[in-house]
Amino acid sequence: MHCLRLTQAALNQMVEGAKTLEADSYGAKVYLLNDGNILKVFRRKRFFSSALLRPYSKRFIDNAIHLETLGIPTLKVLAFYRLDAPGMTAVLYRPLPGQTLRQIAEKNGFDWSENLPKLVALIRRLHAAGIYFRSLHLGNIVITPQDQWGLIDVADMSFYKAPLSRKLAQRNLQHFIRYIHRENLADKFPIEKLTQALLGD
Repeated sequence: MHCLRLTQAALNQMVEGAKTLEADSYGAKVYLLNDGNILKVFRRKRFFSSALLRPYSKRFIDNAIHLETLGIPTLKVLAFYRLDAPGMTAVLYRPLPGQTLRQIAEKNGFDWSENLPKLVALIRRLHAAGIYFRSLHLGNIVITPQDQWGLIDVADMSFYKAPLSRKLAQRNLQHFIRYIHRENLADKFPIEKLTQALLGD
């Protein structure tokens, strides 16, 4: 996808009235625009970095396109921008409609016994397709109104030509479990059942 220049004035106009969904010490990172699309800003944090050769924004775009070719629901990239500030780029995209699994799991009446098989099926599908998603967690899995399970925030992802090895699958699962503990969800989430279903341990 061709990278377009987005001046500071044009950026200010684009985000006027937008809702900030995510921010860090440098400022807003993710905007929900008035038209329902999302603008995600990427900052290169180190001068010498692999992001010089392949910016995270470009990885984000390439990964979303690759997931789409594999039939895995994800966001739809609309535009790629280079901003005035050095090392800053942005991606405009249409979000994947639906709610995150984290949001759904917090609702009254949610039952993991009904939903765990679908989560297992999604992770198995990713691993069988050679997809190693380091940011795999409940907040990055979206369930669409059509009950399809898809992915968002897809920059931190690798694609292998063959299904993931058991070692890589286990490492990927460890990322997921660390998130469960970090978010204090271990008392509600069936970690052992997930591990057993994916690894047979």
